[in-house]
Amino acid sequence: MERIAIEPRADWRERAEAMGFRFHTIDGQRYWTEDACYRFSAAEIDAIEDATAELERICLLAVDRVVQEGLYTRLAIPEAAHGLIDESWRRFDRNMIGRFDLSFDGSGPPKLLEYNADTPTALFEASVVQWEWLQTLRPDDDQFNSIHEKLVEAWGKYGIAETLYFTCVRDHDEDFGTTEYLRDTAVQAGLDTRFLFIDEIGWDGLGFVDADDRHIRSLFKLYPWEWLIEENFGAYIGPSRLQVIEPPWKMVLSNKAILPILWEMFEGHPNLLPASLDPRDIAGPVVAKPALGREGQGVVVHPGGLTDARPGEVYQGFAPLADFGGNRAVIGSWVIASQPAGIGIREDDDAVTKNTSRFVPHYFA
Repeated sequence: MERIAIEPRADWRERAEAMGFRFHTIDGQRYWTEDACYRFSAAEIDAIEDATAELERICLLAVDRVVQEGLYTRLAIPEAAHGLIDESWRRFDRNMIGRFDLSFDGSGPPKLLEYNADTPTALFEASVVQWEWLQTLRPDDDQFNSIHEKLVEAWGKYGIAETLYFTCVRDHDEDFGTTEYLRDTAVQAGLDTRFLFIDEIGWDGLGFVDADDRHIRSLFKLYPWEWLIEENFGAYIGPSRLQVIEPPWKMVLSNKAILPILWEMFEGHPNLLPASLDPRDIAGPVVAKPALGREGQGVVVHPGGLTDARPGEVYQGFAPLADFGGNRAVIGSWVIASQPAGIGIREDDDAVTKNTSRFVPHYFA
């Protein structure tokens, strides 16, 4: 694994926007970055793919344990969601997308930092934008990226007979762009789709409806479950029999408090880091993370360790990100319908990856 400095294409903005990638710049800073790329060996890609498949396997085992033993209080999941999760898991509700964030520098096994299992972003740029970059600049090389094909295939197998609605919040370019991309893959799979913002969903006393009072039977939401169940209509989700993607059981995996359960079940696993709700259980540097949070919010590295636990926090052993001249890279490894599908790399000058961290393309040879 190495970081290679390259010359950006003069028309990269025009190319990005022609693909619908309108959030290539955030707060005046480039998010999509092609003045560098990451090169992997085929063996390194195999290691990432194998680790991703293994992590998905043990995560599903962890969900089963949480459901079978009713461990919801350990994850601080509200009681109103317990029944939804139970029913969803026992129905074998299909999952669609997830992103493992991994620490990996090409030496040693990839280590799980967290699982973005419910509302993962950076999908469009990982699937489409970096693929266009590869085809333009390195057509003789390869990329770990079958995300688009696997999405279309997965939608085709989902068994959705009626209109599939897609929703996200307003005024958030990245969420909107990701949601519209996913909707496009569903259209390519032959599904009938419609988009509406989350605040446009109504309730008519019998079921959820759109602005034209058409009933919503199936819904993909780029909107966290922990927010959804707190909404005024949250209590109606179960009785309405609304099919929600991601399914309710993903609440177990999108919660960082699953990390201590994974470590308890598979202590010493080569792809896991020590994790606990008590920082004193972890020797050496400790990372404190809110159990619920997005894009690095509230994540703090304590190089000297930590002795006091705070409510709502999870503690994990520190695994430094691959560092290339101050560019610290995290590997986002995607699963589509629980199958490894590709990676996207984001880098930052800081030890914590944030919403503004740069996305950098990759290839392997």
